Amino acid sequence: MLTVNFKHLQLRPGDVVLDLGCGEGRHVISVYLEQDVQAVGVDLSLKDLKASKEKFAAFDQSGNSAKSFGLSAANALQLPFADNTFDKVICSEVLEHIPDYEAALCEINRVLKPGGLFCASVPRAWPEKICWFFSEAYHNVEGGHLRIFEASQLNKQIESMGFSTLHRHWAHALHSPFWWMKCIAWKNQDNNWIIKQYHRFLVWDLMDKPLFTRTLEKLLNPVMGKSVVMYFRKEAV
Repeated sequence: MLTVNFKHLQLRPGDVVLDLGCGEGRHVISVYLEQDVQAVGVDLSLKDLKASKEKFAAFDQSGNSAKSFGLSAANALQLPFADNTFDKVICSEVLEHIPDYEAALCEINRVLKPGGLFCASVPRAWPEKICWFFSEAYHNVEGGHLRIFEASQLNKQIESMGFSTLHRHWAHALHSPFWWMKCIAWKNQDNNWIIKQYHRFLVWDLMDKPLFTRTLEKLLNPVMGKSVVMYFRKEAV
């Protein structure tokens, strides 16, 4: 399930791309498949990195010397890369989990080349507030969401670091009701028939991509998209 639209990330052959907080690899693997790039995924969780490695095995194109794939366990506040290393950086659904997210943004700024592109996505404020209202456990679990971002404020904060905004869109509108239902029935969500059926619907939508649901989500995203996705260019000095 991709949150980032690679059309706006403008991937080019030879790019070095960082997926910060890659989790189980949905974006870093997709970047690798999308273009002849050096794709690097970073995460704190060794479990998630192992899952990403296992998933990547089915897509490995090691015979193609024009692209490469790598994973690293690292802290977003102390990235093990030199200044101006990456042409593109993705940080999708990560900043809301980091206590000192400003320091993470500074590290992203440090490792991104002047003129490079940065994509950040976070949960949209009003759908997220509904989740918080119905369930404290939703955001108080270990590794949960520490804050709710107002997109306009985060956008201005990133711009103040020397970035210019390129584009903004919303994603995953059909997933908002799913999380609202999970939060309403948090203690019994695993046994809730409605939640199970809606999950089956989301899996069907993800795998089959029917025109009806793809069109419906496209129409609903500006209204109730679960995530807000922002694209920036780091201004050359």
